[in-house]
Amino acid sequence: MELTGLSATDLLTAYRAGTLSPVEVTEAVLDRIDALEPSLHALYAPDPEQARDAAKASEQRWSAGEAGPLDGVPITLKENIATRGTPVPLGTAATELVPAAADAPAAARVREAGAVLLGKTTMPDYGMLTSGLSSFHTASRNPWDLSRTPGGSSAGAAAAAAAGYGPLHVGTDIGGSIRLPAGWCGLVGLKPSFGRVPVHPPFPGRVAGPMTRTVADAAALVGVLSAPDSRDHLSLPPAEIAWSQLDFDVSGLRLGVQLDAGAGLPVEEDIRAAVLDAASRFEAAGAVVAPVEPFLTREMLDGLDDFWRVRAWCDISALPPERQALVLPYIAAWAQGGAEVSGVATYRGFAQMDAISIAAMQAIEPYDFVLSPTCPVSAPPAGWASPTNDPARPFEHIAFTVPYNMSGQPAVSLNCGYTSEGQPVGLQIAGRRFDDLGVLRMAAAFEGIRGPQRSPGV
Repeated sequence: MELTGLSATDLLTAYRAGTLSPVEVTEAVLDRIDALEPSLHALYAPDPEQARDAAKASEQRWSAGEAGPLDGVPITLKENIATRGTPVPLGTAATELVPAAADAPAAARVREAGAVLLGKTTMPDYGMLTSGLSSFHTASRNPWDLSRTPGGSSAGAAAAAAAGYGPLHVGTDIGGSIRLPAGWCGLVGLKPSFGRVPVHPPFPGRVAGPMTRTVADAAALVGVLSAPDSRDHLSLPPAEIAWSQLDFDVSGLRLGVQLDAGAGLPVEEDIRAAVLDAASRFEAAGAVVAPVEPFLTREMLDGLDDFWRVRAWCDISALPPERQALVLPYIAAWAQGGAEVSGVATYRGFAQMDAISIAAMQAIEPYDFVLSPTCPVSAPPAGWASPTNDPARPFEHIAFTVPYNMSGQPAVSLNCGYTSEGQPVGLQIAGRRFDDLGVLRMAAAFEGIRGPQRSPGV
């Protein structure tokens, strides 16, 4: 296998044995970036010289027996995760570019762990699209089909992970922004429990988490990311979690299968078939499988849309007119709708966050885990802002993912099959509150029973 195809756990084993060096691995990854980046447009602010220096320093730590838990492993961070000295445009040309004063929690943790930071990854304007479309970045492309979007808002992270820009990538997720692109790019994408991974600034529903090619790598990365940071006043208390202990017997588990979210786009037939096949594999392994009734309502999804529009309009309307004009037109049109929402409607929209949370937790109560499609449809064209491409109907595709942002429950996406056009299909596994290790163990178990996996075309 090429060096760029090795997992983080493979690399760490090889570094420990002295059969590979962080320097040669980093050079191989940089060569791959040089070859593919003109087509994929996954990176923002790449810094190959800094990466080379970090790899050399890692090599010295391995020689001295002082290596950290991710020492020498190449990694990227989503653009909205601040790194000291690099501006944070938030995906939009409307942002004034000011170098960040300090590393955000995720950036600080991976540097402390010895990872080799290759650069940042792209995102759409304000992170509010399931697309790589941006007024600041060139639109990212999907390595499985360059005519399609990788998804978003962790767009560049997904493209980079699928294309072999190193094994570790960090995204963020407030409605599906890790899991949706992970699903469309054939990756493992973990949305941790709310507060498990400290973020700065914190916001209800928003998390940071790993995007990788294997469950073991996701577990290793979240183990580093979940270290405490006092800047996140909403974070969970530190916990000792055996992230590397992924062996799991699924026999006797109660698994729910949800194929109708209750609102949003209907599930495409190829995706339905792949999720049902995954459920049947768990059933053959001894799990007890039963259907989950729809629980998301039109009122919930539309209310959340109203609240998010108002929040976006508050930010955009505060900009000078010349900067407002630079926002991606789709996002500008969507946010403009917030200007007409009354205070009462805004509060009712905000209240839907709690309503969704209660509904999600009640729905999962009879089960140990719930299986569903990550997204009801496959990846749309790269030039589309969302699967509907309609700012009046922006969130029709997040009905399976957003409930677990609101409830704070952990959920992971991993590949469970392919459409008739050869596109990956994401299986979402959601667990009870705070059972991050449980969803990773379920994902690891599925890695062992799913069908043969393919590689992207790039």
